[in-house]
Amino acid sequence: MIQRSDPIGVFDSGVGGMTVLSALRNRFPGENYVYLGDTARLPYGTKSASTVERYAVNAAGHLTSHGIKLLVVACNTASSYALDALAAAVPVPVVGVVEPGVRAALATGARRIGVIGTEGTIRSNAYQDTLAGRAPLVEVEATACPLLVPLAEEGWGDHPVTDQVARHYLAPLLDWGVQTVILGCTHYPLLKPSLQRVVGPSVELVDSAKAVAQTVAEDHHALISTGDTGGALRIELTDASDRFLRITRAILGRDPERLELVDIDQA
Repeated sequence: MIQRSDPIGVFDSGVGGMTVLSALRNRFPGENYVYLGDTARLPYGTKSASTVERYAVNAAGHLTSHGIKLLVVACNTASSYALDALAAAVPVPVVGVVEPGVRAALATGARRIGVIGTEGTIRSNAYQDTLAGRAPLVEVEATACPLLVPLAEEGWGDHPVTDQVARHYLAPLLDWGVQTVILGCTHYPLLKPSLQRVVGPSVELVDSAKAVAQTVAEDHHALISTGDTGGALRIELTDASDRFLRITRAILGRDPERLELVDIDQA
């Protein structure tokens, strides 16, 4: 039986999901969390749909072994391809990043919404289809931005090179008259200074990390602990990475309290 004291499980293929974890911890500081970064098999964004689904179900199975009460899929590609399979595979509620991002974008009142993400996320049409289903009169354009993830992992969130790359990717959306842009990759909030500079102050950027925390608050409040401090964090990786640790430290503002190397194929 699910208890409020059980941890929230969060997983991504790598470091991007730490932006979602950070948003959740800021919103619900009394919660316990288990974060799984499937760093041995990243990136998910270039994999086939069937491979992403297999990896995601494997990761979710590992997290449920920790007795989680809620699974947050902090990966846009896994949310796009594997959410139904995950909901069928685990005995707890599942929250992805696509639906929260769409909710937040529509709340801006924009009539022209752009989506940027990995090749896999854009190819899946998950955002486009969800937007069309919820607001058929809203115009949508989507653009794959494969070079943004390496820039985020390099820590170049506010850098002239990132400005240049973002300007190249976003120029068609800006020429089209985009009003709101969904950051359809959990790495992209790390690039917000450069991205906002490129799109200008009149275009709103929707941060999927904050949107996920809002969805958890609205849809799963009965599961949330009432404490305001003291939640524990356990981070597990399928492959150790100095880069992961450096970016995690930057996102959390400190070294992680507990980090372990795990083999989820044995879960």
